[in-house]
Amino acid sequence: MHSPRKTQLAQLQPVSKLREMLLVYNGLKMGQSFQMNIQSNGEFSRIMGGIFSRKQRQLDEAEKLFQAALIEAKEGFGLRDPHVASALNNLAEFYRLKKEYEKAELLYLEAIEILEESFESDDIRVGTALHSLGICYHLQHKFAQAQTCYEIEGRVMGAGHPEYASTMYLLAKVLGLQGKRRDAESLTQESIRILEEAGLGESPTCIQRMRYLSTELIKSKRLAEAEIWQRKILHTLELSKGWDSLHTTRAAELLSLTLQALNKFKESEELLERCLVARKKVLPEGHFLVAVILVHLARLTLHKFASDLKNINSDEATHYLARAKQHCNDSIRITGGILISSSKDQKKLNSTAATDRDKIAATAILLQALEVVGLIDIAAKHVLAQGDHDYRSVEDALQKCISLYRKPDTCRLVTKGVKQDYMWCLRVLMDVVDDMQQKTELQLLLGEAQQIIEELGEES
Repeated sequence: MHSPRKTQLAQLQPVSKLREMLLVYNGLKMGQSFQMNIQSNGEFSRIMGGIFSRKQRQLDEAEKLFQAALIEAKEGFGLRDPHVASALNNLAEFYRLKKEYEKAELLYLEAIEILEESFESDDIRVGTALHSLGICYHLQHKFAQAQTCYEIEGRVMGAGHPEYASTMYLLAKVLGLQGKRRDAESLTQESIRILEEAGLGESPTCIQRMRYLSTELIKSKRLAEAEIWQRKILHTLELSKGWDSLHTTRAAELLSLTLQALNKFKESEELLERCLVARKKVLPEGHFLVAVILVHLARLTLHKFASDLKNINSDEATHYLARAKQHCNDSIRITGGILISSSKDQKKLNSTAATDRDKIAATAILLQALEVVGLIDIAAKHVLAQGDHDYRSVEDALQKCISLYRKPDTCRLVTKGVKQDYMWCLRVLMDVVDDMQQKTELQLLLGEAQQIIEELGEES
């Protein structure tokens, strides 16, 4: 007789003005270790051979080995033995990693059915198999099915089991993607609490979940709550890693941006200045992570200027704008150096991929710096008396933006995120140039800029 949980599984059917200021390259790694309950040396040898072959990208051979292991398990232990469930799960994992999700799904379901028959539906091994099936659905964006698997797994594991915290986090992400933010936040907080009670509050896993929670709170415009969690992250990293760690400076950078959005300019500036000192200490000269802090400082200087506009005289305005422009110029110098690095310099890098990654980030930061140059000129136009400010810088910025796009390598480096930076930067600069005295040269620049915007819009 089928259990209600088994019936539920059998019925499961197939079913982003505050922009990002730094490209983050963190891959989502959801792979998990194999759960092998193996007593047969032959089965073990075949599975290990399969894993080794997969790592060597010999996928066809690996598939044959996993399939052979399944046949051997059936012949050696019987069709409904837990060893067969283990072999089914391993083959399903292989197909999931190959993104052949339909094949993987059927194998996971068969493995779960065998495990329920052998150990009852509330056994921890059933919970582990449900976790794998939930991830398979999650990766396919079948969020309702994934939610069902995670919820059942949670009941099987029990609230006191360490793995339950991981299940709650995955379920929180599914609920978040479905727009159920409050439920997602509650589950994430509970997951964090369990890790902290287990002595894992300083672990990378716990930091990751606190960062996810703060990001979700920012999306919900609950900045004050996000600030609390970001302070907690920074405090934890200060104690465990110190300020010589890029993890700590990244946490301080994110907290600084939240504080800036909350108009807490003084503390935001202090954190950015400290980040700048730390990154200059631990990174090579001319690194893009130094350039991005300089852009943040330039933008923060403009925010401070705008917030106290009524009380600022002409001399003070000139000081603010000059300081912001200096930060921009330094950032443009650094990113420009990365983008025009010589072939000899490129050969010193580990790989072409690493070079492209740095250049994509440098492109985004350069565009943000050029955009701030335009914002500085807008501020100067409205505050300073005519003739007190030199507007040639915005013309130069627009020319740089256009010239960068026309370089042969740019099309290869421009990612979807950088396209938005390009179009936003061009529009800001065009607004400033459009109000200036229209010389023929400027009219030509505006025409080229508009053409680029149209090209990028078509590609998006």
